[in-house]
Amino acid sequence: MFQKIEAIIREEKLDDVKEALRAIGIVGMNVFEVHGHGRQGGIPLAWRGTAYVMDMIPKIQLNIVLSPHNLEKTVETICKAASTGEAGDGLIFIHDIKDVVRIRTGERGSEALTYAGDIDEMKAKAAAPAKKK
Repeated sequence: MFQKIEAIIREEKLDDVKEALRAIGIVGMNVFEVHGHGRQGGIPLAWRGTAYVMDMIPKIQLNIVLSPHNLEKTVETICKAASTGEAGDGLIFIHDIKDVVRIRTGERGSEALTYAGDIDEMKAKAAAPAKKK
């Protein structure tokens, strides 16, 4: 079983989040431009003396599928990098994924999600005993 993170974040925080995820070894993700609103229902604006509410605010959705043991670190990283402390910072949804298949190779499961330099490879290198000279 794998986990899928759907993170809805502010557009201006995308680069910060991508850099933070790369730093911990998350190398695969999809990014979508989406529109919506949360509890606040939109933002009040005024243009040429006319007030209105923009109720479908542009946001970015990140999708990441990963092993369960990498979930909490990834969620914490997104929260830290995406937070401004203001309403509208976003939400993270977490789903169970039954299986993953890499179309090109037919690899399934964790082999389909493995990338050179990814979070699991970084963890393995950090846990390996240092070589004596």
